[in-house]
Amino acid sequence: MKNKKIFFYVCTLLVVLFSINLYNHKTDKVQVKIEKSNKFTEDEINSAITIVKKNFKFQGCELTDIWYSEKKSEALTKAYLKNGGGYEKGIKEDNVIVLLSNFNVNSSGGDGSFEPNSTQSNWSWTLIRDNKKGRWSVVGSGYN
Repeated sequence: MKNKKIFFYVCTLLVVLFSINLYNHKTDKVQVKIEKSNKFTEDEINSAITIVKKNFKFQGCELTDIWYSEKKSEALTKAYLKNGGGYEKGIKEDNVIVLLSNFNVNSSGGDGSFEPNSTQSNWSWTLIRDNKKGRWSVVGSGYN
């Protein structure tokens, strides 16, 4: 009985480690570019990038590039605050960041919603936080 429990725990551990390795493989080769920002520190931007990497779960797709452009982020932030629900939620502009990304889609079209064997470019990720020290969370993504 004791051997069966040990075997079960070892198998469970191997599955968890394999899953972590598989997840990391999808985002460990991502090219990251951060332009100079007057609004956010590099740590704040990197924190948002980490959240996007963790939330990138498009089946059959691989994230290749992610970047922060203050000019593009500001324009998309204003659109979110005006039309995307940010205004109704009382979100302040300093607590919204928009990142952009590219990702490759496999031959199956990912989950079927993307063109097979394609690259999706300028995919935006809108993230918000409660306050300056709060944790970012993704509230939307899509073409911009």
